[in-house]
Amino acid sequence: MARYSAEGNQVMVLTCTGGERGDILNPAMEKPGVLENLPAVRREEMAQAADALGVEHVWLGYEDSGLPQGDPLPPLPEGCFAVQDPRDIARDMVQVIRDFKPHVIITYDENGGYPHPDHLMVHEASMIAWEKAGEEGFAPDRGEPWTPLKLYYTHGFIKQRMQLFHDLLIREGRTSPYSPMLERWERNRADIMARVTTQVECAQYFENREGALRAHATQIDPAGAFFGTPVEVQRKLWPTEEFELAKTRVTTSLPEDDLFAGISPE
Repeated sequence: MARYSAEGNQVMVLTCTGGERGDILNPAMEKPGVLENLPAVRREEMAQAADALGVEHVWLGYEDSGLPQGDPLPPLPEGCFAVQDPRDIARDMVQVIRDFKPHVIITYDENGGYPHPDHLMVHEASMIAWEKAGEEGFAPDRGEPWTPLKLYYTHGFIKQRMQLFHDLLIREGRTSPYSPMLERWERNRADIMARVTTQVECAQYFENREGALRAHATQIDPAGAFFGTPVEVQRKLWPTEEFELAKTRVTTSLPEDDLFAGISPE
């Protein structure tokens, strides 16, 4: 996002919920006034993150569903995002799409990056919005039709990338913060790289990415795995971000190194 914005493209992040049922994952933020005012805190964090990336941002206004815990899982809260009709959410997304007119959309894969109920709903609703935004008969009160040209999935963490960082720390005789995630991958046996179609060179903007992460102070522990490897080392070992081209209305060749591959500048 930072790269494409710096190159003169318009980039927008759409946030569906306000984090009302979020947790504080950074011990430094466990202080009076934070948990009680978490939605307001998250709004300020998002504004700082958008500024770090140089992107526009819009809130969709739905209520966070939280991450259910237990076996069996408890029912989702009444009225939360994950229990809405995905077509209703898609109508709201379509309005944003028709207003902003993106050529490329990035969304969660079918697993939500990880199976948070809100992530799963984002996937379901955004796939409807992708199909319907250009149809005149769909949500005619939500603006003039606009047809996006490419849709990508972002999958979350790439095991091979994390393994490189982990192995370097072990060789240096240091403790690796990546061990728990790598252990989960061994159990799940999911090879995300097998699905990757597009690797975008963006090492020049890793400071922007780190700044955006740090802005989400309630959610990101600076002592955690997100910051386990310095930016300059990441640039050398893994200078790209990974995506899967899930839908396209233009012709392109795989593998790609550009989200706009196949899209004419005109």
